[in-house]
Amino acid sequence: MAEKKTGIIGGFREFITRGNAVDMAVGIVIGAAFTTVIKTIVDKFINPLIAGIVGQPNFDHVLQFHVGAATVQPGAIITAVVNFLLVAAAIYFLIVVPMNKLNALSVLAAKRKADEDAAAEEKTVDPQTALLQDIRDLLASRNV
Repeated sequence: MAEKKTGIIGGFREFITRGNAVDMAVGIVIGAAFTTVIKTIVDKFINPLIAGIVGQPNFDHVLQFHVGAATVQPGAIITAVVNFLLVAAAIYFLIVVPMNKLNALSVLAAKRKADEDAAAEEKTVDPQTALLQDIRDLLASRNV
């Protein structure tokens, strides 16, 4: 029987080979790659649309004022909130909605398969059950 390695190295090996650590690493890599896609959608598509409507690609200069030599830009908060909402909307409509549709379709397919399997199982009658039904029917016809 193999002995379990203990100590720092053994603990580290156990940690990195655990499923959740590997899943987390894959999620981080996929998230970083996906961030680039969403950022491109926002920067190259949605922000130019906003610039076409509002005149600027962001709201940084909206409500801007000066206090002494400092420039205060409350519009930067609006820009951050709008960017967050745009990213959230892009993720929802491009990822969540299609994935939910795919999940719903796979659930329906699984249910349909289970129903077909149950129907096929009902159609196949056990030979002993069929024989007993025949005997029952013969006895019922004799007593009439």
